[in-house]
Amino acid sequence: MKNQRSALANTLQSERQLDPARLFAGYENMSGLLLAVSGGPDSLALMLLAAQWRRSGAKIPLFVATVDHGLRENSAAEAEKVGAWARVLALPHETLIWRGDKPRRAIQERAREARYALLFAHAQRIGAAAVATGHHADDQWETVLFRLARGSGIAGLAGMARDQDFPGGRLIRPLLPIPKQVLVDFCRQSGQDFFDDPSNSNPDFARTKLRALARPLQDLGFSREMAQKLAARAKKADETIHWAAEQILDRAALSPEADVYDLGEIRDAPTAVLERFLSFALSRAAGSTPQRLDRLEFLAEKLSEALEKGLELRATLGGCKIALNRKKTLTLWREGRRRRGIQAEP
Repeated sequence: MKNQRSALANTLQSERQLDPARLFAGYENMSGLLLAVSGGPDSLALMLLAAQWRRSGAKIPLFVATVDHGLRENSAAEAEKVGAWARVLALPHETLIWRGDKPRRAIQERAREARYALLFAHAQRIGAAAVATGHHADDQWETVLFRLARGSGIAGLAGMARDQDFPGGRLIRPLLPIPKQVLVDFCRQSGQDFFDDPSNSNPDFARTKLRALARPLQDLGFSREMAQKLAARAKKADETIHWAAEQILDRAALSPEADVYDLGEIRDAPTAVLERFLSFALSRAAGSTPQRLDRLEFLAEKLSEALEKGLELRATLGGCKIALNRKKTLTLWREGRRRRGIQAEP
């Protein structure tokens, strides 16, 4: 009887977790949604749930796309099979092929870049407002741990966002709170076959090594739930820093047309806020995202020291020249020819 009650409780919990109306809440009025479906259980669960959502009354046009990276012998056949599964659900499907020579190094990173480029280009062609992926709670756990191991800043520890702007469009992850096993079970209960990507068990890849640490780390308390809690708290802290830096950017700007700022009133700003302010100012001046965090941290340290001691500062970073005078006026402008790295001489 106890086991039956436990099984019933698990079933009810899974049903609540997999409620399409809740998972896709906020996306009802989009012009269209492109589902990225590789053939694994997570992305196929996404497709099944989106189809349920539409059957329940959602009016949004749904599309499906599979990226064939051409890295495995069966990739074309698998993409064709996903197309057949999509058509059973009355969803239009397209196979997007990554053409050209494939890199020998950092293959997963380059494949990821190519995948998103193909997906967002297709989304624009068909008029879809966003691309949806099947990222789940286990992926979030790996992402947070991976970034922790890399010494990421607070923004990185916030993990993946459910909804974010992305180069080329908008990226959403409706399944982010759901454990992978729940999605696997859902596919099996729905009679949906799926493929297992052999790269997921390739020991040469960093994420495979992380998965090998999953059990001992979870035994020590770093579970999926704790990773999500850490990511949520980091996100709140990051949003606070972001808000404070925007206030400084608006208040210190001397002209909307020029990248000149009066830093006299913010010399005591916390270092993290000063770093974010510099990130914004560099992006505005250079028209691109600034440099690595360690270089930004170095520049913020030099700027803070110059502000405190009333010194001048000359530096370069992110394709910009930076000058602080003794009146605490900061000026940024693009370099004639971009130089790598950072130079600073207070």
